[in-house]
Amino acid sequence: MKNKQREELAVCGYAAVRALAELNPQKIKRFYYTAERASSFGFLCKKLAERKAPYNQVQDAHELEKLSGSVHHQGLTAMIEPPAFLPVSPAELREWAQNRERILIFDNIANAQNAGAIIRSAAFFGIRHIVMTAEQAPSLITTSAYRNAQGGMESVLLYTVRSLSALLHDMDGKIPRFAADAGGKLSVRDLHTHKHKALAVILGNEEHGISDSIKRLCDYTVSIPGAQSAKGGRILDSLNVAQAAAVILYEMSAVGTP
Repeated sequence: MKNKQREELAVCGYAAVRALAELNPQKIKRFYYTAERASSFGFLCKKLAERKAPYNQVQDAHELEKLSGSVHHQGLTAMIEPPAFLPVSPAELREWAQNRERILIFDNIANAQNAGAIIRSAAFFGIRHIVMTAEQAPSLITTSAYRNAQGGMESVLLYTVRSLSALLHDMDGKIPRFAADAGGKLSVRDLHTHKHKALAVILGNEEHGISDSIKRLCDYTVSIPGAQSAKGGRILDSLNVAQAAAVILYEMSAVGTP
């Protein structure tokens, strides 16, 4: 939940707050916790005290529900400034290409919980660069996204662009662009053939998939092979975008390289 008056975002849930406290405690403006969590987060309270940032043990867990806007706070809520998103500059693109980075791009993903689950998988497989439009970012990087990411937010870099089309144009000839699509011509396993190059994978909207205009700007379309029915067709057409992302991220990561 966002506190617009204070310009804050609530981060709740044990894994999310623990990663934030260990990796980026300087982001925390205020911290609230139940008595049951006090002993596990004494180190954070000490750090906050050193810079005179407020922290308080709440008497009633309902206080955390009000602060976080969630019943899934798990006895912890940290208030941070809204995340700062990085721009994608020509220099950044050159660096990605030179360093053979793996980049994940969101094309109109609409659900913050899906975004959080995807970011969790990205962090797990070591994919650090995630790009979305400036228009969609505020609705995706939310309290629920942080909670679903289970600490993964602290291990990725979030970028925004005004136009995905412009970004993909700028990648042309520098970074191969793969559209994840249920009818893709390549198998997701073919991402291995690009293991010595940078690559970008675009994930589409939960209901409609990747928009046609974005798909036309990609070099390849890739799909995840699924089980076949007795009649020869697929049993199901596709996976949920967060499930599909986990498979794709494995294949595009160094972990998935044979």
